[in-house]
Amino acid sequence: MRTTIPSSIHFNVAFTLSCLLFTLLPGMSSAQLSATFYSKSCPNALSIIQSAVKSAVRSEARMGASLLRLHFHDCFVNGCDASILLDDTTNFTGEQTARPNNKSIRGLNVIDNIKAQLEKSCPGIVSCADVVAVAARDSVVALGGPSWNVLLGRRDSTTASLSAANNKRDSTTASLSAANNNIDSTTASLSAANNNIPGPNFTLSQLKSSFSNQGFSEREMVALSGGHTIGKARCTTFRSRIYNDNNINAAFAKSLQANCPQSGGDNNVASLDTSPTSFDNVYFKDLQNQKGLLHSDQELFNGGSTDSVVNSYSSNPSTFSADFANAMLKMSNLNPLTGTSGQIRKNCGKTN
Repeated sequence: MRTTIPSSIHFNVAFTLSCLLFTLLPGMSSAQLSATFYSKSCPNALSIIQSAVKSAVRSEARMGASLLRLHFHDCFVNGCDASILLDDTTNFTGEQTARPNNKSIRGLNVIDNIKAQLEKSCPGIVSCADVVAVAARDSVVALGGPSWNVLLGRRDSTTASLSAANNKRDSTTASLSAANNNIDSTTASLSAANNNIPGPNFTLSQLKSSFSNQGFSEREMVALSGGHTIGKARCTTFRSRIYNDNNINAAFAKSLQANCPQSGGDNNVASLDTSPTSFDNVYFKDLQNQKGLLHSDQELFNGGSTDSVVNSYSSNPSTFSADFANAMLKMSNLNPLTGTSGQIRKNCGKTN
C-alpha cells in the first residue's frame, strides 16, 4: 500500500451522437475508445470499480472529491494516461511531487485497491487510466451528481511530466487547464502547447483564453468549474482573495481568515462551496452571494460574460448536471493513448 498525504471531491444523462462528435473535436483522440471496451475481456470491470468507489466514499465522503481531482490532474498533463499515478524512484521524478500535487494528492490507495481486484479478475486487461476515469465518474454519482458513459480503452503512459504538472492549478478540483505540450516517451507530442495556465488568481479573460486553448467553450468552462461543488482548497490558493478582494462577502472572508492567516497555515484547507460533500449547484449560488473561495471562481460571476451561465446553473440544477456530464466526457477523452501506444500497467505506481 502507498502512503498518501491527506488534504483535501441521480441521474443519467443521454448523449446523442457523442462518440461521433468527440472524434471531430480538436485535441481529442477517442475514435478507438468505446463504452463497451471491456464487455468481453473483463465484463465485471465497471462493477468492481463502482463497488470500490462506493465503499471508499462511504468511509470518507471527501474521497469522492479526491478521486475527481485525480482525474483532472491526470488528464491535463499529456492527456488521460495515468501518468500522475507513477511513484518517484531513485532514477525518476514524476508528477506527484509537482507543486499542485505535493502534500495534497489523495486517492492513490483507492486506485491501487481497485487495480489489485481487477488484476485478480482479469489480469493485464484494464488500464490504470481507465480506472481513474471511471472512478471519477462513480465518485460524482456517489455524492449525488450526474452519470455519463465513460468511453474506455485508454492505455497507460510509461513516463510522467513534472514540469507540466507544475503548471496545474493548486486546488482540490480545479486543475482544468494545464500544459499539454510535453512529450511522452511512447508517443509524439500529445497536444499543442498551452502556456496560458489558469491560476487561482486569474481574471475571467485569462480563464477564457486558457480553456479555449484546451478546446473548451465558455459554457463548458463554467460547467467544469462546477466541480468545485465538492472538495477543498489550500490556504495558499485563496489567501490573497480573502485579504485583498473587494467582491467578497465580508463575513465569509472573516470566517476564512481565522484558518488562513496572512502568513503561515499554507496547508490549511477550506471547502470550495458550502456543501462540500454533496454534488449540487450550491457552488453557483455561493458565487451569486460573493462567496466563491478562489478569486478565479468569483470571476465567473463578477459582471462579466459568464454571469448568465452562473445564473442559469444556479436556478436549473438539471441543466448544470447535464452540461457538467457532457464536459466531463469531453475532458476524459483528451489525448488518450490507444492501440499499441503505452502499456497496461500491472501496478499503477510503476511501469511494467
